[in-house]
Amino acid sequence: MSDDRAPDPSCLFCRIVAGEIPAETVFSDDLIVAIRDIAPRAPTHVLFMPRAHIRSAAELTEADGVLLGRLVSATADFARQQGIAAKGYRLVMNVGSWGGQTVDHLHVHLLGGRPMTWPPG
Repeated sequence: MSDDRAPDPSCLFCRIVAGEIPAETVFSDDLIVAIRDIAPRAPTHVLFMPRAHIRSAAELTEADGVLLGRLVSATADFARQQGIAAKGYRLVMNVGSWGGQTVDHLHVHLLGGRPMTWPPG
């Protein structure tokens, strides 16, 4: 991990990844951590985030392909385990304040367990 992606002590998600703030962890490996959202918008609402501090998808480069692949494959695996994959689910990655991002640490929302509407908001 390069210095620019080192944990940020002021970042809520970095502190959760480090175990400093309790969260209901549902998945963890060497690249990512997944936790249940504390304000769920669907019966299944889980946040998948990299261990590295990446502020948003706007900072991603081609070199992040492995990380992005892992984020998406982990969400798909989890959706299958939860029994929501067959009917469908939504993946959301908010970018910046106008995109709805409220925590400046890249994360993917997995929402499922009910029909989703469009447009989302």
